[in-house]
Amino acid sequence: MSEAFICDAIRTPIGKLNGALSSVRADDLAAIPIRALVDRNPGVDWGAVDDAILGCANQAGEDNRNVARMAVLLAGLPHDVPGTTVNRLCGSGLNALGSAAQAIRAGDAELMIAGGVESMTRSPYVMGKASTPFDRAQKIEDTTLGWRFVNPAMREAYGVDTMPQTGENVADQWNVSRADQDAFALASQEKASAAIASGRMAAEIVPVTIPQRKGEALVFAHDEHPRATSLDALARLKPVVRPDGTVTAGNASGLNDGAAAILVASETAATKHGLTPRARVLGMAAAGVAPRIMGAGPIEAARKLVRITGIALDQLDVIELNEAFASQAIATLRDLGIAADDPRVNRNGGAIALGHPLGMSGARITMSAVEELHRTKGRYAMAFMCIGVGQGIALMIERV
Repeated sequence: MSEAFICDAIRTPIGKLNGALSSVRADDLAAIPIRALVDRNPGVDWGAVDDAILGCANQAGEDNRNVARMAVLLAGLPHDVPGTTVNRLCGSGLNALGSAAQAIRAGDAELMIAGGVESMTRSPYVMGKASTPFDRAQKIEDTTLGWRFVNPAMREAYGVDTMPQTGENVADQWNVSRADQDAFALASQEKASAAIASGRMAAEIVPVTIPQRKGEALVFAHDEHPRATSLDALARLKPVVRPDGTVTAGNASGLNDGAAAILVASETAATKHGLTPRARVLGMAAAGVAPRIMGAGPIEAARKLVRITGIALDQLDVIELNEAFASQAIATLRDLGIAADDPRVNRNGGAIALGHPLGMSGARITMSAVEELHRTKGRYAMAFMCIGVGQGIALMIERV
């Protein structure tokens, strides 16, 4: 079996809802980090790319019609480079990378682009077709996040809890207090702030130039979702699900925009194109849980991946866990026997601070894991995350 190596990775800054990236189409956004890979790797024959796989959770607006293929073309790659889009909701970007690695390990490909994109700002309102002639009972659905066009059978069998409701469900089942959630959220903000101030995040980011109606173009180069806060400020926020709840806007991830691209190669392709492998992809695993506790999905995905790779959790040097909600992040870590303040976890903050552009996030946490392995000289890292409708996904890498 061939080995699959991450050779380079880059992402846009993450924009907040209606923020700096709000005027950028999703397909144009996805093309930006791909073009950056081209610029950073002049020795690559880009016509030799076997496929581009991008994750995207929405695909209802400007990201429709296979946004990966659109991005390949908009990035200026040869038209004979194909592209496909995968959708595992929040886990789409991680799934895209795992699928690219699987193709290389199986011998079906040598050189791949993987990653993901989401513009939650530009996610459209949609309306289904009339179910009967002259039907006036039309309903507009918001595609930004969560359920739409709900199947009554799904509602009856599993319920259709909103994402914040699932965060409350996990908090209840795993006894995660509001105080613990707020403390975790503050730590995420503080770690992200420190990473940005030190210049650490610049290693991951390609600036985005955004034309303005008047004056010079805006150069957007820093994640704009992080915000200064305190435990007192977080404690004052009202719960979003129920009056006695624990999930707030301060201890949950945001609605965001962003894109990432990762260059994956076999050893043969890396040598041929002058690439330097940075991390070996060891495996990927997905698992299912009850939809109402979707935030617990990473627990089972991580355990499944440990069985597949034979690498125990205590062997990990870097742990990147997507912070959909502080409640589910804490519950996941506790269930796996990892302290919420373990220094291996999200050293540069997580989605609570940085944001969660759904299709991009899995790629982002993996490239962060690669950077941290090299910065700290660690060996193994795992990136994992929860997924709406009750799933989890995990991916293991090794520094080379």
